[in-house]
Amino acid sequence: MSGGITHVLTDIEGTTTAIAFVHRSLFPYAASALEGFLARHGGEAEVAAALAEVPGEDKLAQLRAWMAADAKVTPLKTLQGLIWREGYKAGELKGHLWPDVPGALREWHARGLHLAIYSSGSEEAQRLIVRHSEAGDLEPLFEGFFDTRMGMKREAASYANIARAWGVEPARILFLSDVAEELDAAREAGLATCQLVRAEDGTRPSGRHPEAHDFTEVTPLLAA
Repeated sequence: MSGGITHVLTDIEGTTTAIAFVHRSLFPYAASALEGFLARHGGEAEVAAALAEVPGEDKLAQLRAWMAADAKVTPLKTLQGLIWREGYKAGELKGHLWPDVPGALREWHARGLHLAIYSSGSEEAQRLIVRHSEAGDLEPLFEGFFDTRMGMKREAASYANIARAWGVEPARILFLSDVAEELDAAREAGLATCQLVRAEDGTRPSGRHPEAHDFTEVTPLLAA
């Protein structure tokens, strides 16, 4: 895997960030704030555009149904990201990162590696979690934030789309995720892969991809 990796693409939930943070902090925050947020901002262009993509007459009911199903749909993810932006700005939210992540990201960036995120969360949500992280503002380390507009994470075409958008050969990209099926899709598209197996999140190794328990263990895979 070493000799050729110039770009690192990382998932968030279960990879850089505890699954519990997303499900016990971010999702409940958005759910409790949804109705009030729409009442205050429903007429604004960005919010109205997202709502226009929600089917049916009862937009609120559809959004709540998507939330209950943890649906990976772009209009929901967009609105969640906008709600979280308010929470971060108000100091009510702080982005969780595993302790090994900030130092590794800074080291990789200093070595000239290109870094980006690919998550089912919106670009807005991705930027917020690293901009308002517990380790400070890490947003400048990243040059790309890819979400479901590239496609779904278990489809090989999504990773091909990212490589084209990033302007790099797929084989030059190392994709980090805890989900084996996402890694399968990335490998099908020609990317190198590594599964993050964090005991704290209960991740089970697939045996189909190289494994690392944290970002410190990923670093040797990037050695020239």
